[in-house]
Amino acid sequence: MNALKLDDLALNALGDPTRRSIFEKLEKGPLSVVHIADGLPVTRSAVSQHLKVLKEARLITMKQEGTRSIYSINQEGLIALRNYLDRFWDEALENFKQLAETTEKQKTIKK
Repeated sequence: MNALKLDDLALNALGDPTRRSIFEKLEKGPLSVVHIADGLPVTRSAVSQHLKVLKEARLITMKQEGTRSIYSINQEGLIALRNYLDRFWDEALENFKQLAETTEKQKTIKK
């Protein structure tokens, strides 16, 4: 079986609505599992499993503060994911530019 690339792991991790909710909670800053689980429709144990997937995808990091695990967004993983998605945006913009130029040329020819 081929190893999944980081892009695949990140996209697969964020494909789950609960993991996206967890990731979005961390947007405001580092949180403990207790605070992450607050308001989610899953157990703390399930939240821990989701955090493990996000960590393996390098979207979040974890550090120990005493007996608590504190999670935060991994900026390097986020940059890698953004770079992946930017490739599609760049291509879409180039296609739009070519379409606009072609349309403008056709208007000039018809006049």
